[in-house]
Amino acid sequence: MITDAKTFGEVIHQKRKELNDTQTFLSEVTGISVSFLSDLENGKKTCEREKVIYIANMLGLEQIKNLAEH
Repeated sequence: MITDAKTFGEVIHQKRKELNDTQTFLSEVTGISVSFLSDLENGKKTCEREKVIYIANMLGLEQIKNLAEH
């Protein structure tokens, strides 16, 4: 269960690794900086919501999209 930014970051990190993607690759595909992705995976609380949802969608985490819409 995702209850905070740290847990969310861990889920993003695990999914990215599961897909064998690097932060650099994901950055190139999405146009979002590696530093933002690193902050996201490390649970930084100030990450922009739209970018967070976009990354979750790119990784196929539909439950995150559904959660954000409520």
